[in-house]
Amino acid sequence: MQDITESILFGFKEILNYHTMKLVLLIGVVVTLIWSFLGYFLWDGLVGISSSVIDLVPFSMIRSNSAWMLASLVWLILVITTFSLVLIFFGNMILEKVSKEKYSSFSLSIAFGSAFFWGIIGFFNAGALHAKLSQLLNWLPFETVESSMAYLLAFYFIYSAIIVTMLLATSFFSESLLTQVNRKHFPYDDLLEEDELETSENRLKDISIYTIISLLSFPLLFIPLLNFILQVALWIWLIKDTFVEDSAALLIKQEKREKLKEYKKGFFIISGVTALFNFLPLFNLFGPFFGEISMFYYMKLLAKKV
Repeated sequence: MQDITESILFGFKEILNYHTMKLVLLIGVVVTLIWSFLGYFLWDGLVGISSSVIDLVPFSMIRSNSAWMLASLVWLILVITTFSLVLIFFGNMILEKVSKEKYSSFSLSIAFGSAFFWGIIGFFNAGALHAKLSQLLNWLPFETVESSMAYLLAFYFIYSAIIVTMLLATSFFSESLLTQVNRKHFPYDDLLEEDELETSENRLKDISIYTIISLLSFPLLFIPLLNFILQVALWIWLIKDTFVEDSAALLIKQEKREKLKEYKKGFFIISGVTALFNFLPLFNLFGPFFGEISMFYYMKLLAKKV
C-alpha cells in the first residue's frame, strides 16, 4: 500500500509542475474546442436521440433520474462557488506568501476539499434533497421534464467525449511525457523502446470495447445509482488498461508482464483516484496526466519486483 500511496502523491506533485500544467491546458483547450465545435453542429441530433430514448422510459424513472441529475448540478454549483469564494478572499494573500507551484497545489486542494465537503453533506441529506427535487419535478409538465432530461443527456455525451479524448491524447503523447519525467527524476534509468504498433492496437481495442459497452448499456443510465456505478467502472477499466499498457511498454519486458497481474489492486486504486477528476469540470483535464504519471511511477517500483 505504501508504493500505491507514494505513486499517487508523486502524480499530484508532477501535475502541479509548470511544464505539465502548460501541456495539460494546451491539449485540454484544443480537445474542448474541438468537441464544443462538433457539439454545436451535433446538438439537435443528440437531443433528438435522447428524446427518442426517453419516450420509451416510464415517467417515474425519468423523474427520479432527473432529480439525481439536478442534485448533482446543485453539488457542482456549490463546489464551484465555494472554490471561487475562497480564492477571491484568500487567493491574493496566499499568493504573496508562497511560490506559484505551491499556490497551484493550494488551488487543487481547495477544489477537492470543496468537492469532498459538499459531497459528505449531500450524502447524509441525499434522501431529503431527492424528495424535494422530485416534488418540484411533479409540478412541471411532462414535456418540460423530458426536454430538460434530453438536454442534460446531450451535455453528458459531449462531456464524456471530452474525457475519453483527453485520455487517448495523453496516452498518445505518453512516451514523450514519461520520458521527460524519467529524465528529470531518474536520469540514470534507461527506458525500453515502445512498440508503437502494439500500443496503438491496445488503444484502439480499449476505445472500441468502451464504446460498445457504453452504447449497449445506455438504457441503464436511467436507473439511479446503477448508472453512477456503471460509468465509474467503465472509466476505471479504460484508465487502467490504457495506462498500464503505456507504462509497461517502457519499463517491463514482454516476458515479465504476466507477473503484473499480482499487483492489479494498485492499478485499480490509482485508476479509481484518476476517475475522481472527471467529476469536476476543468480539473477533469488534469486527470489523465495524473493517472499516466502515477501509473508510471508505480510501474517503476514494480519493475524491481517482477
